[in-house]
Amino acid sequence: MTDRPPLSQALPPLLLGSAAFNSQYNKSPFALPTTSIIRRFLSSSARVGFDTSPYYGPAEILLGHGLKTISPPRNTYFLATKIGRIASNEFDYSPGWIKRSINRSLKRLGVEKLDLVYCHDIEFVGFEEVLGAVNTLRELRSEGKVGYIGISGYPVDLLTETAEKIYDLTGEGLDAVMSYSNYTIQNTRLASKGLHRLKEVAKVDCIINASLLGMGLLRTQGVPVGGMGDFHPSGDGLRKVCNDAAGFTEEKGKKLEEVAYRWALENWADEGGVAGTTLNGGEGKKVGASVIGVSYLEELDSILDTWEDVVKAREGDKQAVQRRKENDELAEELKGVFGEWYDDVWESPGEDYIREEVKPERLLSDEELWPEMELLK
Repeated sequence: MTDRPPLSQALPPLLLGSAAFNSQYNKSPFALPTTSIIRRFLSSSARVGFDTSPYYGPAEILLGHGLKTISPPRNTYFLATKIGRIASNEFDYSPGWIKRSINRSLKRLGVEKLDLVYCHDIEFVGFEEVLGAVNTLRELRSEGKVGYIGISGYPVDLLTETAEKIYDLTGEGLDAVMSYSNYTIQNTRLASKGLHRLKEVAKVDCIINASLLGMGLLRTQGVPVGGMGDFHPSGDGLRKVCNDAAGFTEEKGKKLEEVAYRWALENWADEGGVAGTTLNGGEGKKVGASVIGVSYLEELDSILDTWEDVVKAREGDKQAVQRRKENDELAEELKGVFGEWYDDVWESPGEDYIREEVKPERLLSDEELWPEMELLK
């Protein structure tokens, strides 16, 4: 146990995720304006955070390059990364790998301490591995390399069960649980199935909502296809109904992604507030924390404008309140479009998942793995 302040006093309400700084979402991540995106996000608020992972290809490197180039004071931003997932079917939750991964992340990001570290995609490994990883991270916390500890993944039930077991066995609740694609206009299981149990039973301090567009599923153009091809795990039925939803909102003069982002940000700020943080870092009503993801400045500016409107609505601005009301009404109509696919989820891991041994090339240096790093010099 530790006498540090709870994560809810340190976590920003909005974090910029770097999953899009990867060939899953983009064909050439090194060609993205990542430093400009990071600079713009840093200037958007006095409290900002970044979320990354070694699994996201060169994302940690690109985020670290941007932070080193801009060189903001370390106390002006919050930094979260992950351990354990190395590639699609490759995982290593051993103490040795975790320590190596943490040291590599510190070097890539140019910092001496990581504010929050998650065990990444825990549904692909066994509980004993997760428990061991949490204990290893708690050792690193005592060394000052890690501030707060959490778990992340997709299946809400498994995340909840795991968090409860960790609390029961260790007497200490996790600082954070992050689920992705589970609080959107199409699926709200993070609230309906996880929120109460995670907060009240598992004693998790903060519950964080990520991938507000369902990994790109809730976009006018459909799922993203980057350099790795079509990676999205959703089936044809869910994709079709999301395409129908895009057509429905277009008839209303709206883009599906704009409706989806506004709804998720606004409603998670309210519903997730019981396991959230504050807008200003001090006293006040809590808001649910969200992770956003972008590839271009225009996307970021649009989301930041929406977030500003979320804050205005919470402060009682009449026009912002009216815009929220109209968006909520449209989201409610979309439930009829989703029909039986509302709250539908995909299997994670899928039926074809076979865990593989970690390949030797994972031990190569960053320069060997990504010759494109020359572009950053």
